[in-house]
Amino acid sequence: MNDETQPHGLSRRKMLAGISAVGVASAGAGLGTSAFFSDTESFDDNTLTAGTLDLKLDYKSTYLGGPGRLDDVVAMGYPDAEDLGDGRYLLDQAPSPADMQAWEDLVQGDEFDFCSPEADEYLVNGDGIPVFTLEDVKPGDSGEVTISLHICDNPAYLQLFGALTENLENGQTESELDAEGEDSDGLGELADAIEVCVWYDEDCDNVYEPTGTGQQNELEVALVSDVSGSMGGSALSSLKTAATTFVDNLSSPDEAAAISFNSSAATDQELTTDYQLVKDAINAYTAGGGTSIAAGIIEGEDELLNGTNATPGASKVMILLSDGNSDASDAISAANDAKNVGIRIFTVALGSANTSLLQSLASSPDDAFVAPDPADLDTVYAEIAQIVLEGEQKILSGTMAEVFGQLSEGLLLDGNRQEEGVQPYPGATTQCIGFEWELPFEVGNEVQSDSVAFDIGVNAEQSRHNDSPFAEADN
Repeated sequence: MNDETQPHGLSRRKMLAGISAVGVASAGAGLGTSAFFSDTESFDDNTLTAGTLDLKLDYKSTYLGGPGRLDDVVAMGYPDAEDLGDGRYLLDQAPSPADMQAWEDLVQGDEFDFCSPEADEYLVNGDGIPVFTLEDVKPGDSGEVTISLHICDNPAYLQLFGALTENLENGQTESELDAEGEDSDGLGELADAIEVCVWYDEDCDNVYEPTGTGQQNELEVALVSDVSGSMGGSALSSLKTAATTFVDNLSSPDEAAAISFNSSAATDQELTTDYQLVKDAINAYTAGGGTSIAAGIIEGEDELLNGTNATPGASKVMILLSDGNSDASDAISAANDAKNVGIRIFTVALGSANTSLLQSLASSPDDAFVAPDPADLDTVYAEIAQIVLEGEQKILSGTMAEVFGQLSEGLLLDGNRQEEGVQPYPGATTQCIGFEWELPFEVGNEVQSDSVAFDIGVNAEQSRHNDSPFAEADN
């Protein structure tokens, strides 16, 4: 989707050239001599070059198709497929991250220049590819692709589009005939049976997180706060205000816990829906001692997983604040342990904190926040609350037939969901879009042997001087 760079000549070039040299001649008055005075000003080598608009894609796709099927998945055209456990398989990803790095961290990081020409061989840049080519799909199976969009030049509107290209009966088994009668039109029922969800995947992790942390309804939050000696005065006062305001945003069945740490850590209030108890514990904090971030993380993890009121399967969140430094290796080890058991860690680096360390402890770059001054804590905690409580925004959901019926007309994506109306995306922006399909367990025999095929893609159109993007689409 490149607009080739083109030089444009000026329609008034000759006129400009004619006035680009200015000469003045004069005779000296009453001096008995004459002289010529000259001065030259010029504007040379004028060119206008059209800007560019380049949209590049990369992706990660997975398939939940039951345990022990890696060989089957490879045989379906995925030579690099990996068994992720619990019957889930990584089909493919582009680009492929280096060892020990998650794909979602790569696409949101700075070390890989997605917009460089050299990156094109690793990305989807104008060439359509199939993401799902799956056979023998059974009730209960599902698949997901996260598309990472990179706007490399000018600000642009993005439009998601798609179409069902095939919806076939492929004959009828005896069970199908019993379930639906004899087919008369050759159209299958699979597109009406498969459920689809499309969402803004803010952390690019292949999981729709309506509560910001997972698909579960209940949320459990551990507010892990630094109360070392350097937190005295306005820092501790501002923390109390920001953290208790965060708690005020919760509602049952969501639970919160108050954890404090300095040289060691303590659970000041275990997980509870009695939010006043949590606020009382936070308001009782006093500053003193050293800083052990690892101790705070370990204490928070233990409460979220093993606390009296901890709920298996609930969404687990830790909000970690510190204004100092700590043993990096111990902190990173503790954070990795917490993240590996499904806890999402937000970090807040206050004032002179070791910002790079706290960023490395967060679950993703977008989950790391910086508060240069204590007065900024209110804003930071409010932003985290918005992410945690509102979660990721759904774009479309319904049957595959319904979703692609809407996508066939084109759907504008919103570049800033915090503002009214549909906003364009700034240049040099990355946005992940999640697309998940599921064939429900309870589907009947009428879908046996049916098949569907579909296209899905993204258009980009410059936003400057453009009040009606994709005017031909009915949005």
